[in-house]
Amino acid sequence: MASTTQNAEPGWFARTKRAAVIGFGTWFVRSISNFLANQSLIGDPEFFDKDVFADETALLEKNTAVIRKELEEVLKTRDYIPAFQQVSPDQVEIAKGDNWKTFILYGFGFQAEKNVKRCPETVKVLEQIPNLKNAWFSILAPGYHIPPHRGVTKGLVRIHLGLIIPDEKEKCRIRVGSQTRHWEKGQCMVFDDTFEHEVWNETDQERTVLFIDVVRPLKTPGRLLNNFFLWAIRKSAYVQDGRKNTADWEEKFEAAVRRADSYTDPAS
Repeated sequence: MASTTQNAEPGWFARTKRAAVIGFGTWFVRSISNFLANQSLIGDPEFFDKDVFADETALLEKNTAVIRKELEEVLKTRDYIPAFQQVSPDQVEIAKGDNWKTFILYGFGFQAEKNVKRCPETVKVLEQIPNLKNAWFSILAPGYHIPPHRGVTKGLVRIHLGLIIPDEKEKCRIRVGSQTRHWEKGQCMVFDDTFEHEVWNETDQERTVLFIDVVRPLKTPGRLLNNFFLWAIRKSAYVQDGRKNTADWEEKFEAAVRRADSYTDPAS
């Protein structure tokens, strides 16, 4: 009887409480986003002109070849790079199978220590971006569609640097709100991920971008609230679980690389 009780579905009160917590959280995050939109010093468009972040985008584009070279080394063992949902289980609704992989360098200010050692030149570039919060290589398989979803906060703005883009580039595209665009090799794309967005790769080639988040310029009240909100996210299970999962996958990736190196070493 005890076992039956333990395995029973949550009762009405537990379900109601969980729904209320989720509902409040959604309302709270949207309220903050609305406030930050009004506090934004750069407006609230779906896509930004990259000149709004001229220093960041020029730096990334200038170093495309250096970054791509390190990416290509990482991709030699792509089979051991984790799928997005294996690092962040919250992404399970939009990331399926091995179709969307992430090689994380920074996550909400935390550094993936082993991963960054594999990409030292890329990290030198990223260290020149003072308001950087997240950075990773985002690897999208041929034929995959990332369904509509929204980001967490308007306190961050997303920048993609195109590194490996399919030949039929128009068939590899992203919709943000009402606008749809495609990536270009060596070019940056800047957008607000709190607008509903989705991605299609309707080609037979892989697409990889360097994905970074930077802090949005805000008026003083918005900046203070955003600093607190980003601190809270950093402390949350959403980030802490992802940080632990990243560390676990770093170990697995390093072990896989060592095995691969041993197979190709003539002295082994």
